[in-house]
Amino acid sequence: MTMHTVCDEDDLPVGRMKAVRLDGTGVLVFHLEDGYYATQSSCTHMFAPLARGKILDGCKIQCPFHRARFDIRTGEVIDWANFPPGVQLLNAVRAEKALKTFPVTIVKGKVRVRL
Repeated sequence: MTMHTVCDEDDLPVGRMKAVRLDGTGVLVFHLEDGYYATQSSCTHMFAPLARGKILDGCKIQCPFHRARFDIRTGEVIDWANFPPGVQLLNAVRAEKALKTFPVTIVKGKVRVRL
């Protein structure tokens, strides 16, 4: 496992996210009220870029394509893809799948992600 410095603490305000590529892996780093978190950068439904999505309720990320919602802290599915009407037909072959998460630490003011 490799630790990667992704930014300074001050570079990522609360309620924001930052997309980075680490060793060929797309990662989204989030600064929430209760700390920093990191997940894979693409939705597990149809691999849409979650960096184009919305942070909701201070701890969820919503996919910009089909509105799947995930808990940023755990990666767990909160709501599976439900938009537009009819996307549920696709869900028969795209079962719910949590986002991969990565440990985040702060070392001397630097946000670090472990892959």
